[in-house]
Amino acid sequence: MMILELNQEQLEKMKSHPGFIAALDQSGGSTPGALADYGIEQDTYSGDDEMFALVHQMRTRIMTSPGFSGDRILAAILFEDTMDREVEGESTVNYLWKQKQIVPILKVDKGLAEEKDGVQLMKPIPQLDDLLMKAKKKGIFGTKMRSFIKHANGAGIEAIVSQQFELAQQIIAAGLVPIIEPEVDIHCPEKAMAETLLKAAILKHLEQLSNGQWVMLKLTLPEQDNLYSDCIEHSSVLRVVALSGGYSQMEANERLGRNHGVIASFSRALTEGLTAQQTDGEFNTMLDESIQKIYQASLT
Repeated sequence: MMILELNQEQLEKMKSHPGFIAALDQSGGSTPGALADYGIEQDTYSGDDEMFALVHQMRTRIMTSPGFSGDRILAAILFEDTMDREVEGESTVNYLWKQKQIVPILKVDKGLAEEKDGVQLMKPIPQLDDLLMKAKKKGIFGTKMRSFIKHANGAGIEAIVSQQFELAQQIIAAGLVPIIEPEVDIHCPEKAMAETLLKAAILKHLEQLSNGQWVMLKLTLPEQDNLYSDCIEHSSVLRVVALSGGYSQMEANERLGRNHGVIASFSRALTEGLTAQQTDGEFNTMLDESIQKIYQASLT
């Protein structure tokens, strides 16, 4: 039933086309961090309005770059603020799909709660139904929500996955495809064990989905290559995508290339080296080269 409510053209692209997801919702860990990475220091602007305007200028520069197009990029993940703004006189969502053939996805979580049992659950998401309704009307295809795993604690990891899938049901009911992102800290001292526990919890919850209910999984690049092959093959999983998680672009691409069937959903690794001080030619060339490297790593 839910498949009928999705944009079929976008669903087909997400299911079968080569490419990767550009994560434009986070880079450098926070908005000031993202701007600092881009070469705009915190003492050069004041207040949230100015900060978000600068971030949108940065995102717009990326989205309007010639190399940023649907032949190599399947989808882009946006902040709500980005969704509500315009690019070249069109709503951001319409610009991405109509001008670039890139599927629009919305980050819906409100950040992380305090650590408990070695993990950070998501904070409550008040008015989620209203946000999902707004997103659907604007033409958003799916959502993304992130949790964080710091230690290989079985109870904590089960709590993370349970919360993710509970919210996923709400998102599916709104006619959207949720990206479930239980990130494992790349500095976790028992990273391989945490990933083994995570995979088991995910597979258990996937079995509880009904036929025709789609989810995507956004996971940290694992210590054991092809660990998530069972998830890739599951009938309810549209795509398994990888976050860069603080790895350099080179290391993220190397790890991604060893995990067959997984595609990138990189943020920091995508925008690595891009600055406000670059000429448009320099900026476009560097972004195009990064897109090509990530695209190639996503083909394996």
